[in-house]
Amino acid sequence: MGMNFFHQLCCRSSAWEYATTKRFVPWALSGLDLGDSTLEVGPGYGANIRALGERTPALTGLEIDPVLAARLRERAADRMWVLDGDGTAMPLPDNEFSAVVCFTMLHHVPSPAQQDDLFAEAWRVLRPGGVFAGSDGRDNIAFRLMHLGDTCVPVPPDTLPERLAAVGFTDIEVRCDAASFRFRARRP
Repeated sequence: MGMNFFHQLCCRSSAWEYATTKRFVPWALSGLDLGDSTLEVGPGYGANIRALGERTPALTGLEIDPVLAARLRERAADRMWVLDGDGTAMPLPDNEFSAVVCFTMLHHVPSPAQQDDLFAEAWRVLRPGGVFAGSDGRDNIAFRLMHLGDTCVPVPPDTLPERLAAVGFTDIEVRCDAASFRFRARRP
């Protein structure tokens, strides 16, 4: 799940952290209660830690890139418990979390089948009644240009309800704006 150099610079910038703290996380999680234990899949450089920490008392991050995971452990150990691991095969027990979230990372999962595996794993690690929520970018020319040389497999938002329902989620909602979409679903 690689990112080009420009994309890396963007994702670790204070401007990106500001945008995600003020726009993406609040929009994606508007009206949702994350409960007492939240897993962020793909926290990357940690741009969402502050915003998520205000919404949940216990925050865990699952990061596939060992360098980013080590960086997060070094910089945010007091705010997030960080695990090395793949969202498509989570090294976590069943029914562990009240919420699973992911932001602007689904398009870095290398195939639709692996994205579906991530959805199934999110369902598995959620407690009954738990919420799966997040946001991602919509496919367009600017999005593709930013991702030149990256792993980039955009999720078509109109396919998401069916894909989430296929792994067992209910109460599925997907909303789009001009450049991104948010989603939320529950494990019954």
